[in-house]
Amino acid sequence: MTAVDEARPATAPGPRPETGTVLRFPTGFRWGTATAAYQIEGGATEHGRTPSIWDTFSRTPGKVRNGDTGDIAADHLHRMPDDVALMKELGVTDYRFSVSWPRVQPTGRGPAVERGLDFYRRLVDELLAAGIRPVATLYHWDLPQELEDAGGWPERDTAHRFAEYAGLVAGALGDRVPTWTTLNEPWCAAFLGYGNGVHAPGRTSDPAALRAAHHLNLAHGAGARVLRDRLPGTAEISLTLNLHALRPLTDTDADRDAVRRIDAVANRIFLDPVFHGRLPEDLVEDTADVTDWSFVRDGDLEVTSTPIDSLGINYYSPSVVSAGTSESPSPWAGAERHVAFTPAAGPRTAMDWPVDADGLYELLTRLRDELPSVPVLVTENGAAYDDYADPEGEVHDPERVAYLDAHLAAVHRAIADGVDVRGYFLWSLLDNFEWAYGYSKRFGIVHVDFASQRRTAKDSARWYAEAIARGGLRSGPRRVSGVRSDHSRAIPPKCPAAQYGR
Repeated sequence: MTAVDEARPATAPGPRPETGTVLRFPTGFRWGTATAAYQIEGGATEHGRTPSIWDTFSRTPGKVRNGDTGDIAADHLHRMPDDVALMKELGVTDYRFSVSWPRVQPTGRGPAVERGLDFYRRLVDELLAAGIRPVATLYHWDLPQELEDAGGWPERDTAHRFAEYAGLVAGALGDRVPTWTTLNEPWCAAFLGYGNGVHAPGRTSDPAALRAAHHLNLAHGAGARVLRDRLPGTAEISLTLNLHALRPLTDTDADRDAVRRIDAVANRIFLDPVFHGRLPEDLVEDTADVTDWSFVRDGDLEVTSTPIDSLGINYYSPSVVSAGTSESPSPWAGAERHVAFTPAAGPRTAMDWPVDADGLYELLTRLRDELPSVPVLVTENGAAYDDYADPEGEVHDPERVAYLDAHLAAVHRAIADGVDVRGYFLWSLLDNFEWAYGYSKRFGIVHVDFASQRRTAKDSARWYAEAIARGGLRSGPRRVSGVRSDHSRAIPPKCPAAQYGR
């Protein structure tokens, strides 16, 4: 039996019967954590790596808080064995990491750089030796700058370049990595990168954002075909979307139509091409004054709907939508003149995002109803709080513990109600470079002192380790916790709408 065979996920039965005071998860449930290459690796010029769009963006004055860059980040490139040891100590069964495209294929074209691939070979070997299943994400927003210079995701050729890159990584790691994700959150890459410009590469064009969204779908499908051709038949091929949990502000036709508009440009712009081989008709109608969609060619939707084995969803908070006008610049191509967002009431995280685990349950049950045959992984979920080490060196984060407990309870409830949820990946293992927020926001369950690179497990890490060890959560009332703030001012929704997102 190969390592890939040994690491295959089990088919999840229903939840285990609750025993004593524990809400038990199914046998074989995947307890994971997640990171992304640019956010933790550092080593920006090592192994022949050339700049990505995030290297360029973070060096542009005013784009990233405090002028922070990912040059060093959490120095995972050099501290990887210790970080894997941390995961082993936590007891996680799975680790979702991303591969740095410019470290493996620096210009986005041509042969791979073996020194770059060697880092991921060592990472995978270290994980397998620790009994942790590797979950590889091929694209988490670090497009090689040379491809952006050639037009980036609004250009069709970038999808072909991605498929070539997918084949290079599959050839190097395919015998040992059982689960592959093509793209992470293509909505953010398209609409925050090319629509309102708060993510790299920082362009502001509604037509470019819509073109980018289609070419990301095309890249996913073409990449999935290459993976299917080059990986063992047991390999699991997936896609991760940051689906938006949308609620109308009022039960009026106008507010329900506002939800429909955002659902089209946020959710169905990816779900329909990937799972149904079509573009949403209302999306095409809503955006007719932005584009004629002539960049969608014959055969494209057959490629985008290449079958996959599971769907990853990332969730942080819901969005409350009403008829109105979004603030400018908006990422909502074709919808900004018709839709407004209202902050949800209740506690908030340090990102000023509402804490609402019901939104996760709503997304999961929607997928049960719309895609009943597609297994689901919660590939990101977590929260930023203002953590610090006390004089004894301890990091106490009760708000994060409450957040995680409530959201895992929502997953348990969804499984009990028939959703085929196979696993949960906590965002994030380490404090890291939080995109346009730089190092000012901390999502990790392991605190990183960026000056010394010292790692300190927070209380939330111990809590997660205990949940994994018992296979579930303590039952009983759940306390929702967070940072209180002034809810009278409008805020942008998260990277499912949030400005800077994950």
